[in-house]
Amino acid sequence: MQILVLYYSKGGNTKKLAEAIAGGVESVEGASALVKSTHEVSREDFLNAAGIIAGSPVYFGGMAAGLKKIFDDFVGIRKKMEGKVGAAFASSGDPSGGKETTMISIIQCLLIYGMAIVGDPMSATGHYGTACTGKPDENARANAARLGARVAQVAGLMAGK
Repeated sequence: MQILVLYYSKGGNTKKLAEAIAGGVESVEGASALVKSTHEVSREDFLNAAGIIAGSPVYFGGMAAGLKKIFDDFVGIRKKMEGKVGAAFASSGDPSGGKETTMISIIQCLLIYGMAIVGDPMSATGHYGTACTGKPDENARANAARLGARVAQVAGLMAGK
């Protein structure tokens, strides 16, 4: 079972968070992570995934245009995404920099794609997803791994595994 960890990253912090999420996905038996930037992802990656964990840095309180463009460009396959698991993550340059509103903007797209949304587990922060300010520290990486594992577990349950 494949989980797509999709990200837009300009400075590298969101990519680092994506890599930590992928580690959590990989910790679940039978799950594999496919980590792709918005420049690399294809429609087939969406279609082959049991879940998508999408992330972006904060851009004016919402996701980066590069990630939004993927959701816009792939809208033709959205009905084929119904019932898959979706989750969000974000990074910002400031502690009050709009991480939650950015995750909500991602979650809105995932919902419109018909996906079942998973937040991060209570063992992390129990909120919309995982996030960090600046470079992800040890705690942010641990929470990211917990989100990745949770999405993989839920996707497995939904697939009857």
